[in-house]
Amino acid sequence: MTAKGAGAAGAALAGRAARFDLPEVDAFTRPYWDAAAEGRLLLRRCRAEGCGAAHHYPREFCPYCWSEDVEWEPADGRATLYTWSVVHRNDLPPFGGRVPYVAAVVDLAEGPRMMTEVTDCPEADLRIGMPLRVHFRWEGGVDDGRAGASGAAGTAGMTGAFAIPVFRPESPAPTLAATAS
Repeated sequence: MTAKGAGAAGAALAGRAARFDLPEVDAFTRPYWDAAAEGRLLLRRCRAEGCGAAHHYPREFCPYCWSEDVEWEPADGRATLYTWSVVHRNDLPPFGGRVPYVAAVVDLAEGPRMMTEVTDCPEADLRIGMPLRVHFRWEGGVDDGRAGASGAAGTAGMTGAFAIPVFRPESPAPTLAATAS
């Protein structure tokens, strides 16, 4: 059984619904998730001569030239909306409690495309090419009784929480009522 399967089975046995939205952190991806917890988005960039391509999702090799000479690099957090779909039904926990939500693909300023979610924007205001900015939504975690303790970005008292990169309009999106006048 995979770690995810064991986790889902363990959650079900403990009386909690299995989560299908949480990452499996390993030694390779830990820098990515640690940076996210600090409010930073990382990419991988190839260092091979003649390549230099940035890519996302994180891999241990360059998907363009197959070099293993790649390193973590901070992204500036800007993106543009490439495409989206509004999800009205999803039976997997915890997505059912989030519907409707905007599943999206964005073009990061550094070049790679990234699957994500767009938040804080009415569906009617979404536009291909609209400027977006990364922010992080905290998911998962169990209250460990330390609510008064200090923690990153409001996670005090939570263990096992993850900062998930999502995007919202870079500036407040005009509403349809505002654009009609």
